[in-house]
Amino acid sequence: MKKRFETRAIREQAARSEHREHSVPVYLTSSFTFDSAEHGQALFAGETEGNVYSRYSNPNTDEFVRKICLLEEVEDGLATASGMAAVYVSLAGLLNSGDHIIAARAVFGSTHQILTRILPRWNISHTYVDISRPESWEDAVRPQTRMLFLESPSNPGLELIDLEFAGTFARRHNLILNVDNCFATPYLQRPAEYGADLVIHSATKFIDGQGRTLGGVVAGKPELIEQLRFFARHTGPALSPFNAWVLSKSLETLTVRMERHCENALKLATFLDQHPKVTGVRYPFLPSHPQYDLARRQMTLGGGVLVFDFDGGFDAARRFIDRLQMLSISSNLGDTRTIVTHPASTTHSKLTEEERRAAGITPGLVRISAGLEHIDDIIADVEQALM
Repeated sequence: MKKRFETRAIREQAARSEHREHSVPVYLTSSFTFDSAEHGQALFAGETEGNVYSRYSNPNTDEFVRKICLLEEVEDGLATASGMAAVYVSLAGLLNSGDHIIAARAVFGSTHQILTRILPRWNISHTYVDISRPESWEDAVRPQTRMLFLESPSNPGLELIDLEFAGTFARRHNLILNVDNCFATPYLQRPAEYGADLVIHSATKFIDGQGRTLGGVVAGKPELIEQLRFFARHTGPALSPFNAWVLSKSLETLTVRMERHCENALKLATFLDQHPKVTGVRYPFLPSHPQYDLARRQMTLGGGVLVFDFDGGFDAARRFIDRLQMLSISSNLGDTRTIVTHPASTTHSKLTEEERRAAGITPGLVRISAGLEHIDDIIADVEQALM
């Protein structure tokens, strides 16, 4: 019998040692011993399974990856030191000089820098496409196009991509469909169901959920993961065993945390949508969201992030942020604590004004990652800051 999501997140564990521990210990070791010279040779030759060196594999990182694969319902994966390491590995580990990427224009700021400033050094080009006009994507396809890279919901604008359409488009053009699923987590959305070949997470965010550690993961088709594993093994963006242990334990509470994040985010978005001092409130499960029907179709809940705008631009956004008394002002998200961010001056500040506006990031845009505090206290702090 197939176990439910929550059970898989809790009950998938590394094998117990002779001590019969109930909670998996942290394997803080850089290397592992061999039974004999022949055993070591067999391990390095791939003729037998086992751990060699924690840059390659470790019981803690292996457990974390297995859990993610079970939750995303894919076959294989690998862990990385951060979410951006996962993004970079998923690109550089598969693409060659002369290859071309089609990417949604609305991507995280550091992903934009990889696409526009780093990959071009190796003659890997990209074309941005408009999320709202998927019928125009055909114009971006070239003979050299090898990958379609998407975020849904996007950071920070919370634009959604029809993943079913994207899967069909990628198959028609023989493209690798690579989806950043950080905002949704596997509890709210599983891109592989729609044809994604790779699914990326910044585990730093909702997967950790408490702002404690960094981590990333790429999961998907075994033949692609094998290429990425070779790349990561020899370039070294490995997740530490301790961080993997933290993230694996965090997955045990992902369901209950995400339900509270989503509940608080929807209530806060509803409050802001009715407030006269803000405009353009956007949250996937808010009926005014332009892709509300799509969100309801491909997401279980609306996620823990919302955005809104001030007509007064940066000055109005700054006044609001500076008046907050309880909410945290930080560039992170996915924490137990509610976090407020001004993307134009922080996470996306390295983009030009034109690039920000093309991605829907206005000077007055504010992003809130709804935490797990009581919703009345969250709203009270937001309300007094808007006075």
